[in-house]
Amino acid sequence: MTRLPSLFVSHGDPPLAADPVWTNELIQWGAAIGRPTAILIVSAHWERRPATLGATQTLPLRHDFKGFHERYLRARYAPPGAPALAERVRSLLEGAGERVESNPDRGLDHGVYVPLMFLYPMADVPVLQVSLPSLVPATVYALGRALAPLRDEGVLLIGSGHMTYNARDGHQPTTPAWATTFDDWAAATLARGDFDALLDIEKAPMIKRAHPRHDHLAPLWFAAGAAADMPGPITFPITGFWQGGFSKRSVQFG
Repeated sequence: MTRLPSLFVSHGDPPLAADPVWTNELIQWGAAIGRPTAILIVSAHWERRPATLGATQTLPLRHDFKGFHERYLRARYAPPGAPALAERVRSLLEGAGERVESNPDRGLDHGVYVPLMFLYPMADVPVLQVSLPSLVPATVYALGRALAPLRDEGVLLIGSGHMTYNARDGHQPTTPAWATTFDDWAAATLARGDFDALLDIEKAPMIKRAHPRHDHLAPLWFAAGAAADMPGPITFPITGFWQGGFSKRSVQFG
């Protein structure tokens, strides 16, 4: 079986669905990767310790946002659940000495379904969400590293966040310097595969402006961890900015 990449996807707010350029970029990216047997995804919008497995059956989506037009509350995406993958994830994490819990009543949040609606629009790939157990870089990186064997088992590993995410200052008519500075640093750091610098994030330029919290950055550490022991090319299938200060930069490892 061909090894699948791990991905970091900048997922935007729900209005991503109304952006024809961005949605087409996601559609083309998914088509280029091909159809995996299952998807395992962590989202910026679910933090819970220890690592917790979400629903393994199809449940209503979590419209976990406010302030957007009600049409975004009508979004539908109903992929199959992934109970077998959940057991495999539990086995890998427990084998790495990690405690694992389950929350069978938690449906997919918008950090999951918004990008997947376009990456895999047929909704025919089983999806499992796992929580972010921490916002500490090394901890999230270790989570991705423990689950990396899934890449050789037909499972696509995705971290869904945003390369820059400042909800208060990000919406601007032009892209602010703090956003381009951090995005440029991230691009250069990733291009040379410098995961040590990526984890030593407090030294990154403009980090406090680009990420007042690290919730939208943590999924990048997950995707990088899944690539740590499986070297391969690092590419940026999607770049640019959205609504001023939100970097669309997405990353493919492998």
